[in-house]
Amino acid sequence: MRLAEAAELRARLATACGNCDGVTGAHCIHELWMRGEFAANIEPALQQLWHGAAESIPDWLPMRHIDWLPTAYEVSERFAARRRGAANIYLVLLDYSDSRPEPYGVYVGMTRFSPSERFDQHKAGIRAAGSVLRRGIELLTGPVLHLQGISRPEATQIEERLAAALGDAGLFVQGGH
Repeated sequence: MRLAEAAELRARLATACGNCDGVTGAHCIHELWMRGEFAANIEPALQQLWHGAAESIPDWLPMRHIDWLPTAYEVSERFAARRRGAANIYLVLLDYSDSRPEPYGVYVGMTRFSPSERFDQHKAGIRAAGSVLRRGIELLTGPVLHLQGISRPEATQIEERLAAALGDAGLFVQGGH
């Protein structure tokens, strides 16, 4: 979809919503987002897709517009693991709309559980980081899909370095330790 014009992406999105095709719709929205499409266009597209194809939308598509999502992808792509294992890196979108000019922050974590299981544990208060317990609103799966099932020693290093790199890129970061 990287080669498609914006008008073609919008047409494919409309068709995907009409056909309850969450995967194609998610790819269209994601591509527009990565190209810097305005929030005023992304938010209605997300709502339209969730209304028409909620059951087939992939986990990696966030539920709301985040200005810095392309930056999170760019920074995360710099990290790679050489060895397979049972550890997973995960990102959680944090809501700071009540206390910061930029309404969103990100939590960087590492777990042996699936990211969704670990997010549920945080929200249930099980070994929970306070920022995720109080402010966590959803997983940001897409930027770290390539950092799943990696060795624990590498995951420990990547978690810390990824948190620092995201902070250096201007994001408000919690976790990463």
